[in-house]
Formats: sequence, C-alpha cells, structure tokens
Amino acid sequence: MFVFSKLVWIFGQPLSLAFFFGVSGLIGSLVRRRFVAIASSLLSVLILFVALYTTAGAYIVQGLEERFPHPAADPADLKCMIVLGGATQNEVTTARGGYEMDSAGDRLVETLRLAQKFPQARIVVSGGDGSISGKYEGDAVISERFFVALGLSKDRLVEDTTSRTTFENAVNTKQLLAQNDLSGCLLITSGFHMPRSMGIFRKQGIDVVPWPVDYRSTGKETLGFDFTQPSLNAQLLATGVREWIGLVGYYAAGRTSALYPSP
Repeated sequence: MFVFSKLVWIFGQPLSLAFFFGVSGLIGSLVRRRFVAIASSLLSVLILFVALYTTAGAYIVQGLEERFPHPAADPADLKCMIVLGGATQNEVTTARGGYEMDSAGDRLVETLRLAQKFPQARIVVSGGDGSISGKYEGDAVISERFFVALGLSKDRLVEDTTSRTTFENAVNTKQLLAQNDLSGCLLITSGFHMPRSMGIFRKQGIDVVPWPVDYRSTGKETLGFDFTQPSLNAQLLATGVREWIGLVGYYAAGRTSALYPSP
C-alpha cells in the first residue's frame, strides 16, 4: 500500500500528467492519430496553464487550511503534543547532519514554542523515513536533534521513528499514547494536512485537539490568473491535489472517519 501510494502520486501530480499528455500527443502525431494528438496536446497545455498561471492551487489549499481554524489563544494547560513528520529535509540531513527544515518547518517551531511555554508537556514526535528507498534519517530522529539543540530535555520526547504515512502516524501514536498514559493532546501539523490527519486520528479513536500551522494561503484567495509566480502556483496546486487524492484514497480504504472531515 505504501509503495502504491507513492507511485500514484509520482504519476498523478499535475506536472507529471502534463508531461504524459504531452508525450501522448507527440506519439499520436507520429502515428497519425490526429484526434489523440490534438486532444492530448490540448490537455497538456491546459494543465500547465492552470498549474503555472492561475491561483487554483492557492484556492484549493486555502479551502483545506480553513477547514480547521486555528484556536484564538493558547490552551490554559497542556499535557502533551503530537507533531507529525514532514518538516525536515531528510536527504540533506542524512548527508550533512543537522536539522534542515523544509517549507513545513513551522510544525517544529510551533511545537518548540509551546514546549517552552508549557514545560510539563510531553512531545510525541511521529515520523520515520517516508521515501521509497528507506535509506534516509527519519523525521523523528532529526526532530530530536532540533529540540535537544534548542534546550529541550530528551526525556520529554516520545518518538515514533517508523511511520511513513499519516495512517501509520496515527496507528503508532495510539500505541505510544497508551504506553505513556497520555491523552487530549494537541495535534500539530500543516493547515492543509489537518483535515486528512483529523479524519485518520478520529478513525483510530484518538482524541486530539487540532492545532494547524504552516499556512500556505493568505485566507483571502480567489480564483483568477497569476503570471507573477508560476513555480509557487504549481507547487500549491500539487499540494492541494495531493491532499485531495489522499482524502479520497483514505476514505475509499476505510482509513478515515469522513471524506472531508470537519470540526
């Protein structure tokens, strides 16, 4: 299932689809299949235009991010936090060491902020090596270096070093919470990832409080054209499409509580 999900995303993301339709159009023209050539080429151009020069990606991501609003204030008390992996550059840190963050680094920054404010809180760090090869350091290992380097005691950390997907995050975390007598934790992950995460954790019967971070949209996005930042537009569309593929796939597999979980 893990490898299959990775392959689905490799071939199903927008730019990959544009490439495949482009190749199909070229083949169609070479074998003189006029309809195939024209239709495939038009689809390729359409996907590229939407991905690069519209706000479709930001609009989709915004919808996901707004599904679970961030609480207006910090909790009065905090016993534990669960931070999901995906915030570090595993390939880079495996080669160079340290704790290089990617665009989701706010997951770790917010966890550190709350950990400093609530020194009694335990931190469940869930994330192994999510690559197909399995040859890189996992998120939990890298996150431990980050937290310890910035002054947190290792004793406060509860680590899941083997999970590769959000489903495995939830399954492994459930066991760790039971072993450490923890409940009612904050669930810290990116805003766009929160609906899928909450659905999976609810399906596992884990009571968590959503604490979304790492916003990618302004909250005021509308559908339209944007010729100023094509690479960012494409990245946002890929992020939104990937989440919706995950929502639909997990729902079809019976691994989430709803197709589009809500508060």
